[in-house]
Amino acid sequence: MTLLAIDHQTLTQIAAYVGGAVAMGFGAIGAATGEGFTASRASEAIARNQEHAGVIIKNMLVGQAISESASIFSLVIAILLLFMDVSEPNVAKAASLLAAGLCMGFGAIGSGVGAGIPAGRSCLAIARQPAVSGRITTNMLIGTAVCQTPAIFAMVVALILLFKPTGGLAAFPTCAALIGAGLSTGLAAIGSGYGGGMAAGASCEGVSRQPETTTAVTTTMLVGQAVAQTPSVFGLLISFVLMFRSFPESTTLSASVGLLSAGLCMGLGGIGPGIGNGMTAEGAVRWVARRADYAGDLMRIMLVGQAVSQSTAIYAMVVSLVLIFVV
Repeated sequence: MTLLAIDHQTLTQIAAYVGGAVAMGFGAIGAATGEGFTASRASEAIARNQEHAGVIIKNMLVGQAISESASIFSLVIAILLLFMDVSEPNVAKAASLLAAGLCMGFGAIGSGVGAGIPAGRSCLAIARQPAVSGRITTNMLIGTAVCQTPAIFAMVVALILLFKPTGGLAAFPTCAALIGAGLSTGLAAIGSGYGGGMAAGASCEGVSRQPETTTAVTTTMLVGQAVAQTPSVFGLLISFVLMFRSFPESTTLSASVGLLSAGLCMGLGGIGPGIGNGMTAEGAVRWVARRADYAGDLMRIMLVGQAVSQSTAIYAMVVSLVLIFVV
């Protein structure tokens, strides 16, 4: 049987199965890596401070649970794909289901790994300064929660792709646009999730070294994480444009490929800036903890550095918009 001979019902079912496998398969990578990092640092922390093993283990389990949430999002999307009853199967619907799996699978990687960084470093921080374990755990919870933002973006886009009506839409340009939408948010989420974790990990370490700087450290962390999330916001924006713009049947093959390329451009273009912004925030947070009297200057330097790093994500978004509206 050739591909052209496959009926729409079978093609849609195949896309749903592959999408479910991709969602869960890739989604498991980040969470497992992040949880492993957390457990590794917890072992080191207990070896350094056996007296507070109970507190460290409790912190480890809480951190691992948050890292796990990214893979749970993937599991939800995978189950929906595997058991979805498609009432109006068509080629565009098949592409939409596959795109949902790609989006959630890629989108969970960065958040899973990123959430594991502060969870692991907080265990070491508690071993170093058990008297402020409450502050350290609070910072860890805030930081890991922000790390989940890109995964939530990916889940939102995946859900839209799952339930988006595709009947009567131009087949080829719609297929290209929907797959591009999944790649845009899914890939861009990798950098933002990981970068946010770098900033959060440094904050846990900073609180343990200088507990009196907790407020300044937390503020710097949140600002740095917010900027690190912007590439995933750009990816989300391009995804929305691709998902909700209609395309005529007269759309050429090259223009259709341009729609897919737009999503790929923004997705790949968002990875580096997300990680780079996280590196900048990590350095600023670490030094705010050591020199809180320079917190204002360090914050300004961080924002300037992040703005320059962010420019590459803006370039990617501009090229993506040109591919959608001009080419």
